[in-house]
Amino acid sequence: MGVETERVRGFESLDEGLRTGDPWYRWGPYLSERQWGTVREDYSPDGEAWSYLPHDRARSQAYRWGEDGLAGFSDVEQRLCLGLALWNGRDPILKERIFGLTGPEGNHGEDAKEYWWYLDAVPSHAWNRWRYHYPQRAFPYEDLVATNGSRGRRDPEYELLDTGAFDDDRYWVVEVHYAKADPDDLLVTVEITNAGPERAEVHVLPSIWFRNTWSWGPAATAPAMRATGPASVAVPHPFLGGLELTAGPGPDGTAPDLLFCDNETNLQRLYGRPGPRYPKDGINDHVVHGATTVNPDRTGTKCAVHHRVAVDPGATAELRLRLRPEDRPADLGEEFARVRDLRRAEADEFYAELTPAAASADEANVMRQAFAGLLWSKQLYHYDVARWLDGDAGQPAPPDSRHRGRNARWRTFNSFDIMSMPDKWEYPWFASWDLAFHCVALAHVDPAFAKYQLLLVCREWFQHPNGALPAYEWDFGDVNPPVQAWAAVEVFAIDGARDIDFLSRVFDKLLLNFTWWVNLEDSDGSNVFEGGFLGLDNIGPIDRSHLPPGYVLEQSDATGWMASYALAMGVIATVLRHSGQRPADDLVRKFLEHLAAIRGAVEAEGLWDPQTGLFADRLLTPDGTTVPVAVRSMVGVIPMLAAGVADEPILRRAATAGKHFADFLDREGLNDQQELAERGLLRGEPGNRQMLLGVVGVDRLESLFAQLFDPAEFLSPHGLRSVSAYHREHPYVLDAPGLHARIDYEPAESTIPMFGGNSNWRGPVWFPVNHLVVTSLERYHRFFGDDYTVEYPTGSGKRMRLDEVVGDLWERLVSLFLADEDGRRPCFGGVERLQRDPRWKDNLVFSEYFHGDDGAGLGASHQTGWTGLVADVIRRRHGAVGSAGDVLRRLRDEGTGR
Repeated sequence: MGVETERVRGFESLDEGLRTGDPWYRWGPYLSERQWGTVREDYSPDGEAWSYLPHDRARSQAYRWGEDGLAGFSDVEQRLCLGLALWNGRDPILKERIFGLTGPEGNHGEDAKEYWWYLDAVPSHAWNRWRYHYPQRAFPYEDLVATNGSRGRRDPEYELLDTGAFDDDRYWVVEVHYAKADPDDLLVTVEITNAGPERAEVHVLPSIWFRNTWSWGPAATAPAMRATGPASVAVPHPFLGGLELTAGPGPDGTAPDLLFCDNETNLQRLYGRPGPRYPKDGINDHVVHGATTVNPDRTGTKCAVHHRVAVDPGATAELRLRLRPEDRPADLGEEFARVRDLRRAEADEFYAELTPAAASADEANVMRQAFAGLLWSKQLYHYDVARWLDGDAGQPAPPDSRHRGRNARWRTFNSFDIMSMPDKWEYPWFASWDLAFHCVALAHVDPAFAKYQLLLVCREWFQHPNGALPAYEWDFGDVNPPVQAWAAVEVFAIDGARDIDFLSRVFDKLLLNFTWWVNLEDSDGSNVFEGGFLGLDNIGPIDRSHLPPGYVLEQSDATGWMASYALAMGVIATVLRHSGQRPADDLVRKFLEHLAAIRGAVEAEGLWDPQTGLFADRLLTPDGTTVPVAVRSMVGVIPMLAAGVADEPILRRAATAGKHFADFLDREGLNDQQELAERGLLRGEPGNRQMLLGVVGVDRLESLFAQLFDPAEFLSPHGLRSVSAYHREHPYVLDAPGLHARIDYEPAESTIPMFGGNSNWRGPVWFPVNHLVVTSLERYHRFFGDDYTVEYPTGSGKRMRLDEVVGDLWERLVSLFLADEDGRRPCFGGVERLQRDPRWKDNLVFSEYFHGDDGAGLGASHQTGWTGLVADVIRRRHGAVGSAGDVLRRLRDEGTGR
């Protein structure tokens, strides 16, 4: 076991991790990359968060609920923040945060227009590495806004590379490395490489500031840091005591300037009224315009260490800083370098242990950067909804419309915790179903944090009193797929199936959520469920979340999700029973009963569409007409995910005591176990045989697999499409009373504004559903064994076992990121700079989704959260981690003494 593995023990709560738990968590990359434009900072009457606090105001307005910054680092409560500012001498502003287009500005929604990468990180954040490419020309802010604004949804996005900003290699390669000498001793290295053809100068301003916690209450007072020498700053920390920041000289030996201002809103610039003399943007105005807006007394709540660095072509300049307790020496020489190199070596050892022996060097690089992106995407998520709705004491009251608008029914929500974000620029807020996928990947590197996340979203200050789980900050009341139980089982298995207490805790809270689903998302009690978009935003021909009055959409995906939920909860109950920790027979039967009821409803309500070989939604119209919505999409595949295996003793007890389940067995002709065994539906040794449970009957699997594995439909070179390519030539048209709509196959960006933003499930490859489908195929294979084969790909005439299909699908997904024989990575598409340039081609981003035909990365550029599942896939496909089914079977056998 390596040093990093031993170093991280995890924590159960923010307070425990801060004061009594593992101190290595105290500092980390807990800043957002975009606090502006978030719901938390929106105090407008109309709820238009993008326009209330846009990028242009961000440098001048003090944030209420968090901070942002380049390469941001902070303590666990985000009281003290570190980040980087740059200026090329030509830009109108300092580069202090990532720039991008707001939702209304982008022709495909919100979109970051910069190039940065998370190259490395370890769970303790004793070593973190970040990279950014900064143009030497003036940054084309206006061009990016204007040109994208002139394009439509069917046009490509206009990117920073398209502007010519990097022509002739006139740009800076900026790397920031964080290393910890101990939990509270941070060593910061900034490396600046001139990629251009000529000697050039750049202003480099590593910065430190206090989050503004004093402007929102009458009793709060502002802290103050102050210069104690030419390049040292005393920093009083609210719970760590006295710290000191020390900066080394520039490469020419010149000491930096220390510039101070206050993290206070520039009222004069934004509102035309008197405000603080040295406001938040004071350093910006001083450096860019020469204004007298920095404090000559060298004190304040924000400080920048200002270097002017001239670098020859191809050369690299290095700057060093150290933040440490004030009673420790400020070594910036050999000891600094020794510790930094040691932490990097420990990270190498940590990832060498995680990398499967059979993985290629390229796979190891993909895996490591995927984990790095997940670890860099932690963030302090601070949001007290009641206080946000009512306003702060001494501040102007929010508009009355707020109490009837967004999240008004979630007054009990109150978060102040470190959370895993989908993307700290495009989605700088948690999303509950994204989070479940994050945790499956995070469990490989930091299982304690993964478990903590799943428990956190179910805590009483997150979960609504009615049992609902919050979706995301734009609308906590939206309904997302209930994947938390599945994730809990996967995390439990990846962690070695030891933490029964974790399963027991999460199970109790998910019982409330399961009941909420049954009570509120099944309007007629038929066991066919609704839910709206359910995360699959634009996948249907109509807006599934906002139907016209009188219409009801009974959804095959919602029904499939609930069947999967019931199975996962039944699995957890079974584990709890085998562990002996608590009686659970009744709970096992309860969830088998739910599964049987849902299976029966699927048949009774006719959700199977024999023409497509998939499941279909049913639209119930006001006049009583029922219209099938038989789109060839993942909506019709989701029921397949509800697949599990029950052992003979459970079946026997359930058949005896469970009415629905006994009826289900009887209806299916499955009450004769000898007949079941002869039909191959009950397998194994007598007394310990197993039965396949699920929504999809064995007789329909062949039909469903035929569609799923058809290259002309779902099977792409890089995974499974979300909408069948059949609709490329055959659009689906929905005709219902009062409704007419259509959907076709869109392999890239969305061309409709139905859900908004850059959301698109109309054809691209998405990692989360691919992962769920492939792991369900593993479960089918474990039941059927090697004697069951399918034609794969459909039409090829070649038959393969399901485990072979699983292996091929894993390979297709991983191939998105791997260099082919020509050295090209599909995820980079046709962008030659990314494909060929040595300074770019091995730096990976993990896009939100991928082109359904060629695999190019699309959507949010740093959606490492669920696309980070590729790290799980790499370890899984090479046998470094067992499937959840195998782990649970071992646990069951150990529990029964076999």
